[in-house]
Amino acid sequence: MNQYETVFILTPVLSDEQMKETVAKFKKVLTDNGAEILNEEAWGLKKMAYAIQKKSTGFYCLMEFKAEPSVIKTLDVAYRRDEKVIRYMTVKLDKYAAQYAEKRRNKLGKKEEA
Repeated sequence: MNQYETVFILTPVLSDEQMKETVAKFKKVLTDNGAEILNEEAWGLKKMAYAIQKKSTGFYCLMEFKAEPSVIKTLDVAYRRDEKVIRYMTVKLDKYAAQYAEKRRNKLGKKEEA
């Protein structure tokens, strides 16, 4: 299994509840296909560098997971079918990126405890 990281931007017109439902939907797509979710972060509403579909802000979400390469195609299709998703990007982490991601997760975990 490879380690991946996906970031997707949801349209800013969603309510907080709708945003959480959409994130849960993508999480379910991953878990139903045998992926193991390592980390999930909601970065919140942020201003984008340039307008996409006449929107200048969006809800940013990050998910880190371990999965087989075939799961990526399924996730890609799910992103394309959902009209709430403005942009998305999924990358495979090499060993150095995976080490950095683990350090980052540990650092964030310590901040939340304090």
